[in-house]
Amino acid sequence: MIALTPSDALLIADIQNDFLPGGALEISSGDEIIPILENYIQRFQASSLPVFLTRDWHPSDHCSFVSQGGPWPAHCVAGSPGSLPPSSFAIPSSAIIIYKATDRDQEAYSAFQNTSLDRRLRVLCVQRLFVGGLATDYCVLTSVKDARTMGYDVCLLVDGIKAVNLRPDDGRHAEEEMIGLGAVPVRLEMLEA
Repeated sequence: MIALTPSDALLIADIQNDFLPGGALEISSGDEIIPILENYIQRFQASSLPVFLTRDWHPSDHCSFVSQGGPWPAHCVAGSPGSLPPSSFAIPSSAIIIYKATDRDQEAYSAFQNTSLDRRLRVLCVQRLFVGGLATDYCVLTSVKDARTMGYDVCLLVDGIKAVNLRPDDGRHAEEEMIGLGAVPVRLEMLEA
């Protein structure tokens, strides 16, 4: 069992329509983790702990798009319906939104890259991050790697992540890599009520 402490925060990556079934860059079964992530949010809210949500927020000519020579279809264009969370995703008004990959010439998978996240966490004296969301093998992986490099303890929400899996085992390999870096695999039932 894991007890939440005043130095904990929750970080949920990229629950946005374009990454969900029917979206421009859909992640298979990506919507299945939403109820689990909502439970994590409720646990953190009940303990008055900070909740951070990241969003890809691309310009329309972002370098990652196929039209610009990148690997991905156009997705999460800032302010578009695809860039928004689904209406079914209950987001608390106190949640802090971190917009990333806003520079047209720079890909940015990590929640820390060119954002205010690290500064905000330091101000709140956060030492341990609970990380989930989309996608295991991209934004979750790079965010966890950066968090560990910056000295944060990390708990990986293994029941609250889904992978793109361009190759069939990408998600599994990403989980193994994060755990190898010291991330602790956690499931909702392991959190003390």
